[in-house]
Amino acid sequence: MSRSASGAPAPADTVRIRFRAAASRKVAPAPDPVAQARVWPAWPIPRGGRAWRTLMRNPAALTGLAFLFAVLATACLAPVLYPDDPLGMVGRPLIWPGQDAEFPLGTDSLGRDVAAGLVHGARVSLLVGIAATVVGLALGLAVGAPAGYFGGWIDRVLVRLIEIFQAVPAFILLVVFVAIAQPSVATITIAIGLVTWPTIARLVRAEFRAIREKEFVMAARSVGYGHLRIILREILPNALPPIIVTASVMVASAILMESALAFMGLGDPNVVSWGSMIGAGREHLRTAWYLTALPGVVIVFTVLALNLFGDGLNDALNPRIAAERRI
Repeated sequence: MSRSASGAPAPADTVRIRFRAAASRKVAPAPDPVAQARVWPAWPIPRGGRAWRTLMRNPAALTGLAFLFAVLATACLAPVLYPDDPLGMVGRPLIWPGQDAEFPLGTDSLGRDVAAGLVHGARVSLLVGIAATVVGLALGLAVGAPAGYFGGWIDRVLVRLIEIFQAVPAFILLVVFVAIAQPSVATITIAIGLVTWPTIARLVRAEFRAIREKEFVMAARSVGYGHLRIILREILPNALPPIIVTASVMVASAILMESALAFMGLGDPNVVSWGSMIGAGREHLRTAWYLTALPGVVIVFTVLALNLFGDGLNDALNPRIAAERRI
């Protein structure tokens, strides 16, 4: 290494040393343009622990969630609590609640145990409510996502399809579907899903239209991501909070629809449900009002619990409410 008269390295040697030091450094990988451009729409959506803590601080949501867990546990333990057929005639007809310790909630006009009917009816009502909501969500996502993402003639065609289903009142269309097919739990579940999917479809379409022009979606297109990957991995996770809240309300609506069908005599005759119990007891409103009051109260509290839990989810997942809470 040559040195100058003052003893310092020559300028050429200094440049060579700096070049070797720069070459020895590790070059960081280029950042993912999609991850770099991803921003949450409008307001930062609460995620993970923050949303969970917000939900746990909501007493109304916790009350609804506790009641739903109690109903779900009762439905799961129905074969253990009442292993016999709930439609079987096991006692004297029209025993009032508290009159016989063997039948704490009494019996109906045919001698069937009311408590067994409520426990087994929870299984049918929850099954129909959850399964019908899944069917409605699947159909709503399948129609609303392409309509909101692609737009153009695809959007116009799918919107017309949604409007065709919404032109007829949902419950009337439900009665027609069930009346044409043989009433059963599967038929009722599919029919409720067929009349409730337009609500989800319109919501998904609106969310996709609002998110498709965001920076992270444009970045995903620029790096060559396919449409299906953008829809499922980029847009759908950002549209989930309002969909989840709406799904909780749809479960309550499905339970009410099934109960109304059973009350009208369009339920599955081979199973007992809360609605069928109300329908069977309407002829004894003056003499044995508990036959309709007990299942009616259970339906009211179950739907109320679902609505309270849905409101709590909205407070926890709604980005605007979360942002206002942090201000």
